[in-house]
Amino acid sequence: MHIQYVVSHRAMEINTNTHQGPSFSLANRIARLMWSLSSVFFKYSPKPFHAWRSFLLRCFGAKVGRGVHVYPHVSIWAPWNLVLHDECGIANNVTLYSQGKITIGKRAVISQGTHICTGTHDYTNEGFTLLTLPIHIGEQAWIAADSFIHPGVIIGAGCVIGARSVVHKNMPEWTVCAGHPCKPIKPRVIGEFSKTALKVLTHEST
Repeated sequence: MHIQYVVSHRAMEINTNTHQGPSFSLANRIARLMWSLSSVFFKYSPKPFHAWRSFLLRCFGAKVGRGVHVYPHVSIWAPWNLVLHDECGIANNVTLYSQGKITIGKRAVISQGTHICTGTHDYTNEGFTLLTLPIHIGEQAWIAADSFIHPGVIIGAGCVIGARSVVHKNMPEWTVCAGHPCKPIKPRVIGEFSKTALKVLTHEST
């Protein structure tokens, strides 16, 4: 399966030697220039104007669901490679390095400073060939602040990625994961945190 990914993405490359020219087509570069010029209306829009920013993303080919909250200081490489499902939230200073497809599930939350990176290079190749692999973040997942998600990673539904984690492989559903490298720690149980917090508050008040 990994071999199929590499072959299929190499077949789509314009230039396999990054030292001799750009890796993407002229049409792609013109589209990114247009997005860069237009993104001023995205970046300087008032924080509550989520519907406006969703509209701009759709104008550039993004698939955006209902009630999506993308904040104004999110950095987006190519909107047309984004699929944002209903009610997901992406905080300020998140980088969506969407050289390949990024899918963010319903009610998933991406916290500030997170870097979601679909692009890498074949460092065994003299041309330092660019490779892109899609990233999928499942519904109700939470990627906490300053995390880094490597190309090709799948974050399962309901998964929690702890702050400043480096995720280089798939993470399971409904699991709390953290670290560098990121590893599963324990199951995510809805209501567990509230019960623990209540016990702490009760203990402190006595």
